[in-house]
Amino acid sequence: MKQTSITLNNGCRMPQFGLGVFLITGDEATRKVCLDAIRLGYRHIDTAHAYGNERGVGQAVSKSGLPREELWITSKLWPSEYGEGKTMAGIDKMLSRLDTDYIDLLLLHQQFGDYLGAWRDMERAVAAGKVRSIGLSNFESSRLEEVLEAAQTKPAVLQVECHPYYQQKALKQHIAPYGTVIESWYPLGHGDAGLLNEPLFGRLAQKYGKTNAQIILRWHIQEGNIVFPKTMNPKHLAENIDIFDFALTSEEMAEIGKLDKNQRYFTLNLEEQEAHLSQFIPAD
Repeated sequence: MKQTSITLNNGCRMPQFGLGVFLITGDEATRKVCLDAIRLGYRHIDTAHAYGNERGVGQAVSKSGLPREELWITSKLWPSEYGEGKTMAGIDKMLSRLDTDYIDLLLLHQQFGDYLGAWRDMERAVAAGKVRSIGLSNFESSRLEEVLEAAQTKPAVLQVECHPYYQQKALKQHIAPYGTVIESWYPLGHGDAGLLNEPLFGRLAQKYGKTNAQIILRWHIQEGNIVFPKTMNPKHLAENIDIFDFALTSEEMAEIGKLDKNQRYFTLNLEEQEAHLSQFIPAD
């Protein structure tokens, strides 16, 4: 099973498919599912300080038996860690939690706080060898423009909601000149039955001997999205990665393209997001 990779704007090659560990509670549960995933061939794990499970990810990487350079770790800084000096200290703590010498991809998790100061420290962390690539998560306002303008190192990725009902075509075009690529959260539309049961996906699943979810994940791969579906279900864990032995035709990709409804599942506006997130400070 030959998996695909994406060459980022700094030349790093990133596994295009991985495992997300959002809402996996505790280091032991995280370690177990990550080890199971690695045994199945996963080589990319997406975590965050706010998830409270970075130590479990680091334990799985250490226990996997694989050379560190064969595994890609993405993590994210919380706004409480933003600011020159403050962010570098947060990165050092992250490296300690993950028990690793470097982070493959580090993102600003939310578009609040001193994100410009944080970005400057992230650029310094790249120069120091603590981080290989840097990017953004959930920046979809004028604050994205601020970072793009100020950044000496342009974001390698932008992690946002993206799925067949919300394909982010305009955003992709906007960031393409910077070499920035889309990472998808909610890649399966937050498990929405309407999306998963689209007749088109059922027809394609029958044709290729796959599940509807596998068809959607294969669409992401061929669209050039980086994708990391979260699951603790062993069956789904195995199914999700089993998408590299077939390809959708250009006509089928175009059919899926027509499903775009500009429909989000996460609908809080900027002010609501800030109020929702402002009281949360992740534990070290």
